[in-house]
Amino acid sequence: MDAVPQFQQALYLRADIVALRTDLALALRAADRHGLSEGVCNHFSVAVPGEPDLFLLNPRGLAWSEVQADDIVLVDSAGRCLAGRHEIEPTAMFIHAAIHRITQKHCVLHTHMPYATALSLTVAGALDTTLSQNAMRFHERLVVDRDYNGFAFDHSEGERIAHAMKGADVVFLGNHGVVVCNDRIDYAYDDLYYLERACCAEVLARSTGLALAPSSADIARKVVAQLDAGRLQSELFFESLRRHV
Repeated sequence: MDAVPQFQQALYLRADIVALRTDLALALRAADRHGLSEGVCNHFSVAVPGEPDLFLLNPRGLAWSEVQADDIVLVDSAGRCLAGRHEIEPTAMFIHAAIHRITQKHCVLHTHMPYATALSLTVAGALDTTLSQNAMRFHERLVVDRDYNGFAFDHSEGERIAHAMKGADVVFLGNHGVVVCNDRIDYAYDDLYYLERACCAEVLARSTGLALAPSSADIARKVVAQLDAGRLQSELFFESLRRHV
């Protein structure tokens, strides 16, 4: 075995990378538990610290409910599987590699979760961030990409999505789904979970046919500032998942 594969294998087995693989697998299983998964589609990824061209990704063909740390694969920006026992799915590589490379986001979660996807099908294209308290946490943190262009079977579509994000943490992909990013897996998962809860509340409220009662943009900004002041609740939520998922 030459030096490069030996380095990649050593990296894959390094203690901090094993911890990242463990947390990424936990996030996937939790997402399945919370109804955010879809068949064996969609992917979560996290950048490898100190290696800007490498990231960890869930593999092709496994349901999120069954993913364990040893199932997570190490991938480079060219889409090559460098370590791990499974294959990778092409659209995952094209979307996630581009977002990591272009936006420099550390953790990238892409889902077709039902209520967020439902709002991506509307003229607005996203949730109203002045409605529920859960929605307000995303005020001025999201963008809408209205230019759905089919499956991401090449680098150009992944790069288009990455540029459409304009640095935002959350992008609603028109006629498609959502991408949620953060610098930490626990914070990213917390955002993903509460984004779907906010979308669910809005869809249910709209289904009543009653007039909605949004708050003000100033109040929404206050909620964002309060959230940014401390994310202990996000950490505690993820640790609770570790105990039972």
